[in-house]
Formats: sequence, C-alpha cells, structure tokens
Amino acid sequence: MADIQGLDALLAALKAQETIPGGSPHHAAMHAASQDSLRITAELIGRYHSPDEVRALLGELTGREVPGSLQLFPPFSADFGRNIRFGDGVFVNSGCRFQDQGGIEIGAGSLIGHNAVITTLNHEMLPGRRADIHPARVVIGAGVWCGANVTVLPGITVGAGAAVGVPARQAGTVPEG
Repeated sequence: MADIQGLDALLAALKAQETIPGGSPHHAAMHAASQDSLRITAELIGRYHSPDEVRALLGELTGREVPGSLQLFPPFSADFGRNIRFGDGVFVNSGCRFQDQGGIEIGAGSLIGHNAVITTLNHEMLPGRRADIHPARVVIGAGVWCGANVTVLPGITVGAGAAVGVPARQAGTVPEG
C-alpha cells in the first residue's frame, strides 16, 4: 500500500462520521487511497489467484491481516479498501462492490451473495456542495445472509442471524388473481 499523506487523519474523521468537504485535504487523501484500491482490485480480478493469494491481496487492500477462513470469489471491487473488516468464516461471492469509506464490518460466518453492493456514503444535496460526502458505517452482524443483488445503504445495521433479500423478486409461479 502506498504511503498516503493524511490517511490517518482521514480515517479518524471517517470513524467519527464527519462530513468530508469536497476539495479538502481529507478528500485528497481519500482519492489517493482510492487509486491504491483500484490498483489492488485490478490485480485481484486480472488473473487467477489461489485463496491464500486472494486473502493476501485483501490484506494489502485493507491494511490489516484478514482471517484465514475468509473466502472471496472475484471479481470484487472496493472504492477505498482501508475501512473494511471481515470476521472469521465470512464468504463473499463474485461481483460484489463495497463503497467502504464510511466503514464496513462483516460479522463472523456471514454470507454475501453475488453482486451485492454495500454503500457507506451520501453526497450533500446542495448543488454547490455535492462533492461533500457524509460517511455512515454499515455493520453486518454475525451469521447474516445477504442474498444476490442486495444493496445495503449507508448507516444500516443488519442484526446477527438475519437474512436480507431483494424485494419484488419472484422465485416461483405467481397464481392468478
């Protein structure tokens, strides 16, 4: 991981869920970290990697060791990388996208389905301030199942053992009337 000026201060501001003004030093540090994340995730999806190699790349992405029991099937992308925490025995299926600036914590034994999106940012609504971002942590408890194509919005906590599916999807025949 590249040495990013202001990263520690940015991480502290994100942890405190402070607004990050567009064009600020925190915003610049966030974009620098994002470039590093793009490099690492491009490596992750660019060719085959063994499960141990995938975990090593995820460790580089997050800046910390990940559990040896973590399983992740590429492709996978993260906007920032430095604010993801995986519990033991987590499984992340292919096609998942994490916008993790605000923080994503996935509890032990959780399953994240194909093409799930986890978002942790909102933008300012005022037209002149739309580059300002508002981080909000996402916590997915232990033993959660997030099904395919689920989108988890900023600030959401999913309680332990819950199952989250996509609404308005039909898995069987719909009877008449």
